Amino acid sequence: MTTQERPRQERTGDGPVADNARAKRLADLIREVVAQKLQRGIKDPRLGSHVTITDTRVTGDLREATVFYTVYGDDEERAAAAAGLESAKGILRSEVGRAAGVKFTPTLTFVMDALPDTARNIEDLLDKARQSDAKVREASAGAKYAGEADPYRKPDEDDETDDTSE
Repeated sequence: MTTQERPRQERTGDGPVADNARAKRLADLIREVVAQKLQRGIKDPRLGSHVTITDTRVTGDLREATVFYTVYGDDEERAAAAAGLESAKGILRSEVGRAAGVKFTPTLTFVMDALPDTARNIEDLLDKARQSDAKVREASAGAKYAGEADPYRKPDEDDETDDTSE
């Protein structure tokens, strides 16, 4: 009787590794459940309609989920929204567990998404580049070529007649 060797499944951390498709589906479910609960279920005034869930990532063992969010408003409203999310973390986690139906409901960590700040920084850099281009365009408006307008040599008509006479 021969035994076939079964390939080993790599393990990281304490639990087994889930496939990426399952982690992606769970991350999408968490994003949807948290967004719906924030929109309709939580009555905290700090979490009004100006909090947006932008992305969710789940670890390979499906034990921890990171929820990225943005807040439309100033720094004070951002701090209030962060405190509101921390206070509602338990309610949100229980709602995720109810919707997901997994053995272990992932712990939720809320992280302010840097995407809007990065986009604003890129827009500022692009504006500076446009202004610099406009200055260069103005400076080159009345400029003339250092040599001729066409820098490439062209055969003269005299050279062509000499070649045919030989």
